[in-house]
Amino acid sequence: MSGPATEAFALDDTDRKLLRALAEDATQSSGALGRRFGLSQPATWRRIKRMEQAGVLAGRRLDLDLKRLGFGVTVFLGIRLATKGRASLEEFERAVSAIPEVQTIEHILGVYDYRLRVAARDLPDFERVLRRRVMTLPGVGSVDANVMLSEERLPGPL
Repeated sequence: MSGPATEAFALDDTDRKLLRALAEDATQSSGALGRRFGLSQPATWRRIKRMEQAGVLAGRRLDLDLKRLGFGVTVFLGIRLATKGRASLEEFERAVSAIPEVQTIEHILGVYDYRLRVAARDLPDFERVLRRRVMTLPGVGSVDANVMLSEERLPGPL
């Protein structure tokens, strides 16, 4: 789940503007972005490519409307492992990554070892995922669930 520590990448004001614009709509062409910010298409493309190669732009993703796809319940799970150690962490991460309903896996510091975001069709579907998939994961000690009632702020640019 985690990678090696890396140095901060130096961004100028134009890079920041490009990042904000791409965070709003990642489908914009380098030509359109260049016109918007007073750059040529090749210069804009080079800036974006440089940020991709440095890992600043780690990818582009498609945001799905889970409710329209039939997933009406989102639950956040706090997972505390019964045993801790490098092997048990890796084994848990590998197993939980295979559960399609788990949208995010966060290794955290605090009361829990992991925080999961789980999408389910409804509460009975979530109970099935919890009992048959999550509770059977290697090393799971305890689980705490919080059902999301609403989401007021969606992820956006920094």
